[in-house]
Amino acid sequence: MSADLQQISSSLFKAANQLWTNTALRPDQYAQPVLALIALRQMEARFRVVEAELAKTHTGRLKPEPADYQARGAFYLPPGARFSELLALPGTADMGEALTNAMKLIADVNPPLAGVLPTGYAGLPDAVLRELMRLLEPLKIDGDAYGLVFEYFMGEFASSYMQKGGEYFTPSSIVKLIVEVLQPYHGRILDPACGSGGMFVHSAEFVRRHGENPVGKISLHGIEKQQDTRRLCQLNLAVHGLEGIIHEANSYYEDPFKLVGGFDFVMANPPFNQKGVNTALLVNEAGVVDARFPLGLPSVDNGNYLWIGLFYAALNASGRAGFVMANSASDAGGSEKAMRQKLVETGAVDVIISTSPNMFLTVTLPVTLWFLDKGKAKGPRADEVLFIDARHIFTQATRAHRVYAPDQLEFIANIVRLWRGEEEELVAGSGPRMTETFGDDGYKDVPGLCKVASHAEIAAQDWSLNPGRYVGVAPGEREDDEDFRERLEALHEELETLNAEAARLQALIAQNVAEVLEA
Repeated sequence: MSADLQQISSSLFKAANQLWTNTALRPDQYAQPVLALIALRQMEARFRVVEAELAKTHTGRLKPEPADYQARGAFYLPPGARFSELLALPGTADMGEALTNAMKLIADVNPPLAGVLPTGYAGLPDAVLRELMRLLEPLKIDGDAYGLVFEYFMGEFASSYMQKGGEYFTPSSIVKLIVEVLQPYHGRILDPACGSGGMFVHSAEFVRRHGENPVGKISLHGIEKQQDTRRLCQLNLAVHGLEGIIHEANSYYEDPFKLVGGFDFVMANPPFNQKGVNTALLVNEAGVVDARFPLGLPSVDNGNYLWIGLFYAALNASGRAGFVMANSASDAGGSEKAMRQKLVETGAVDVIISTSPNMFLTVTLPVTLWFLDKGKAKGPRADEVLFIDARHIFTQATRAHRVYAPDQLEFIANIVRLWRGEEEELVAGSGPRMTETFGDDGYKDVPGLCKVASHAEIAAQDWSLNPGRYVGVAPGEREDDEDFRERLEALHEELETLNAEAARLQALIAQNVAEVLEA
């Protein structure tokens, strides 16, 4: 079947709930075997397609080699390591052992998967594994399936184990919008908080959609501090026929890529409002701040502007960055305002887009998308920033979750294209709305939707990068409605941050009590 979000969530809930109920695994532990089985299901689907293609040219005694599959973006699955064969094993077979052996066989003939696939299935009940595979068998998932599944796991099960306020996976609607605005046709791409690799997957899809092979056009570089999540990122890339260099490191303190000036594109969804960063480690003995933080260091205990500075530093002379940021960063005062002013004055701030609430599965607060373009600083738009208020643009996917429909995504990206003087893309059906909004005369400011502001106008607004300060309100709305909305969103973000800290402390207390009782 063609599985939408609700169908996927329902099926995975059934499978995951059995592991929760019938084993000693926590949700953050059983994510790996579930995701690896989904990967195996996807790998076999691609394997069968390539197998049929190779059969046309490899006849008689000429048999295709694993390298022939890999050259066509598929992994070779040896006999005994294919999802359908495993599912068909007799009830007397040890499924845990069979799956463990299958993962080892696959890794042996596919070097990119070495050390990535889990091999701990032997400890799981056979009945649970068989039912899990039965539920996964009909699923057909496109795009960043792993980010989707992880969001679901965190939202439904893992509130007691994982921080809910900032470290979550990026929904495909947000990633696609970032990719559409950045347009990563070719070059080196960095995500220094890469999670399950969704930014990479959708960048590759963008390249394919424009008629090119991403393998020869883009190179992928990621940093992820969690070992398990790094492995899932590598698996996600592998299943989509991609390879990348993914380092396990902490981007605050480690620089495995020597990133300053080294990348054509940076895209990321960093953890928001992170406290406890040891900024003393970002300064050398002579008191010089690390070159990865050219905006300086904030005096407040908040990592937002450290990330922003790092993204800017990683860009080469014509590089572009797109990233998710907490709304509060747009208006933050004190040292953060000074850092924001410094960034604006470089001329690299390109586009700022505010989004609707409920775009993420695990948190409800809206976010802001920031886009930087160092090449713009040398051109006629150097003194300008495009602000887009997209809070009213969304499709209600479920009662609690919103997405961008393809035409909505295309419409927002086309506003940016018009401003840049680029040709619109109308494949997804945004043409009528573009004509209704802008006519045939190119870009224009539209109250309540978009506004181009000069640096002088931004300075007059205390260097705020909040789109609501510039685009005004749509006809029929009142200014005080907008002011109330901004205040409410700020309070909402603060509440989410406090909830996240409460959840972290609750988990820590529970762990400490358990250790005392076991002693």
